[in-house]
Amino acid sequence: MAKNVLGGQLELCGRDPLTGFYRDGCCNTGAEDLGVHTVCAVVTDDFLAFSKARGNDLSTPRPGFLGLHAGDRWCLCAPRWQEAFEAGQAPDVVLEATHAATLEWVRLEDLQRHAAPPQPKEPKEAR
Repeated sequence: MAKNVLGGQLELCGRDPLTGFYRDGCCNTGAEDLGVHTVCAVVTDDFLAFSKARGNDLSTPRPGFLGLHAGDRWCLCAPRWQEAFEAGQAPDVVLEATHAATLEWVRLEDLQRHAAPPQPKEPKEAR
C-alpha cells in the first residue's frame, strides 16, 4: 500500500476529473512517472495561470481532457508544486492524498502550511 506524506495510507485525490499519473484517482507514482505526479492539489485560478505561464496549460480543454477549474483536485508534479510555492502561487494540498514520494522534492512543513481544509464527511443514515 502506498503511503501519504503523513505516514498513513494514501487516500483518493479525485475522480471528477479523474486524476493521477495512472488515472486511478490517486497520486500514485512509479518508475515511469518521470514528472512525479504526487501532490494532491486543490487548484486555484492563480495556480492555473501560473502553470500556463510556465508552459503547462491545465485549464484549456482538449481531446480527452476537459480542462481544470478552480476547486478541482489534481495530482500535480512535485517539482511544479515546489516551483509554485517558491513563486508564492502554490495551491492547497490534501495531505492524506499526497504521496510520500513528494517529500523528496518538498518539505512537509511547507505542505502543512498549504493544507486544504478538511472535507465534511457524508452524514450517516439515521437508524
